[in-house]
Parts: sequence; C-alpha cells; structure tokens
Amino acid sequence: MSATLVDLLTAIDARASALKLIEPGPTRPHLEQIMRAAVRAPDHGRLRPWRFVVLEGAAREKLGNEMARLSLVKFPQSTPEQLDGERRKVLRAPTIIVVAARITQGKIPEVEQIAAVAAGVENMVLVAQALGYGAMWKTGAAAYDAQAKTTLGLSAQDHIVAFLYLGTTALAGIATPASLDGIVTWTP
Repeated sequence: MSATLVDLLTAIDARASALKLIEPGPTRPHLEQIMRAAVRAPDHGRLRPWRFVVLEGAAREKLGNEMARLSLVKFPQSTPEQLDGERRKVLRAPTIIVVAARITQGKIPEVEQIAAVAAGVENMVLVAQALGYGAMWKTGAAAYDAQAKTTLGLSAQDHIVAFLYLGTTALAGIATPASLDGIVTWTP
C-alpha cells in the first residue's frame, strides 16, 4: 500500500466535525485550494454546478440576520436575546463558505447535480483538515429560504448544500468508528 493511500485512508478515518473553531481562518490561497478540491468531485455531464460564497468578518452578519429572521418566523414569541443568539451562530467560525448547486436543466437529473456538490463539500472538508483547519458542515432553515439565498448573492433557485464553517480547531470532535454493520447487503 502506498504512503499516499495510507495518508488518504487515515484522513478519512480521522475525519470528525470540529466542535469549536477560532481564528485564524484559512488564508486566501488555502481557501482557493479548498474550493478547487470541490470542483474535482465527480460531475456527470461536466455541468460545474458549484457556487461558492465566502463570508468572513462582518460579511457573516448577512447570514446571521437571515437566521434570526427565519427563527422569528418559526417562533414569533422569540425574545431579542434569542434572536441575538441566532445571529451569533455565524461567529462559530471565522470563515463560512456557502456551497450551493446551480441546476442546469437538461439530461442530467437535478439530484445528480446536487450530489456532485455534496461530494465536493466532502473534498473541501478533507482538504481543510489536511491544511490544518477544522470544519463543520451545517445547514438549517436559511439553506432552504429563497430570500436568504438572494441576500447571500445566490439565485433563489440554487440549492444550498452546506454552510461550511472553517477555522482553527479549538475543540476537536471525535471520529466515530466506521462500521458497515446493518447497512450492507451482500448479493451473490
């Protein structure tokens, strides 16, 4: 077994979402490397469905405000403190990459285009980890809301696949052992 394969298998086995992220976030060259990893995922039809919106610093407030707005819609009795808590969720990481699928109508099914973007997000997580950063793959109501999408610079029809939170790991998650028990059927 080659050293590269061993490194890849080790990275996959060790993958766990960070529990707490702090500054610094990825550098611009590292962010570009992380996003290039995404666009190397399988892409049936070479449609390049990936769309990325990088939120850092005060730009994260756009997402935080949308999260608070949607929380208020769901829970009209929310207190100002509860809404501030929703807004502060974006401060869990110094960098957030909004990863979305822009669907091209035609012979490639929509689900395959979204799956390509999801595969790209996993590549991003692995590369971020290899570069020494922690990552958290999040979604939530803002991922499915047309107004939130347009506020973030996407089309209302785009599918947000991930809010990828990136930064320096302050508290690591624990990788759970990989088990195939109960999920594999072997057919002769």
